[in-house]
Amino acid sequence: MAESLEAAGKGVTPRRRRDEARVDHQPGFVLHTTAWRETSLIVEAFTRDYGRMSLVARGAKRPTSQFRGLLSPFTPLAFSWSGRSEAKNLVRVEWVGGLAPLRGGALLSAFYANELIVRLLARADPHERLFESYLDMLHGLGDARLDVALRAFELDLLREVGYAVPLDRCTDGQPIDPAAEYVFRVEAGAHRVVAHERDEHGSRVSGTTLLSMARGDFEDASVASEAKAMLRHLIRYHLEGKPLNTRRILLDLHQL
Repeated sequence: MAESLEAAGKGVTPRRRRDEARVDHQPGFVLHTTAWRETSLIVEAFTRDYGRMSLVARGAKRPTSQFRGLLSPFTPLAFSWSGRSEAKNLVRVEWVGGLAPLRGGALLSAFYANELIVRLLARADPHERLFESYLDMLHGLGDARLDVALRAFELDLLREVGYAVPLDRCTDGQPIDPAAEYVFRVEAGAHRVVAHERDEHGSRVSGTTLLSMARGDFEDASVASEAKAMLRHLIRYHLEGKPLNTRRILLDLHQL
């Protein structure tokens, strides 16, 4: 699928000015759609070279529309648009590759990732590395490796929005000890726990988990479990405590 998306954008010179009049064959995915007027849709898309974009699909709800059946999340697409305002006019959409359909918990997890992108990324801000991470996540979800896929994506997303607190060193600059216990504070990082110490302002985590996270390795079940709690704490901070709709559903159905 990644090769298909790359081919969709091959030979196209990325143009990143917000006032660009026309962009063709831009690889991307639909994050969600919103009804607009009687027959049209507002498409929130995540694209490789332009980041999150708002696209107006005029007449998309008409039975004869060229967009009909294409504007679904998690489908690899190539978008063409025009216009100089923030909301561009969607001109053409092409299906460019295969991806196994997501079901059950994998589908809800992918919608959760989409909501994170909408809530945390500014529009028209390129995130090429995160786009690749998103592709990897969809592959992982398709292989039923939900915890591994989501944890890696959440960490990559936090880094893309500027969260750069090191995971392999303490707040005092000392290397993380895999045998030690730490409290990870959002604005400072890892603080080694001493005997009987309590901290209500951070997430408790082992040194082994911190080092695994620094490597992007979530294969171990205990690492994935600790990393989930810590990453959700960091994400809540960046969302300023505002709840996620898909997160509530996931908690209710799967305790993911």
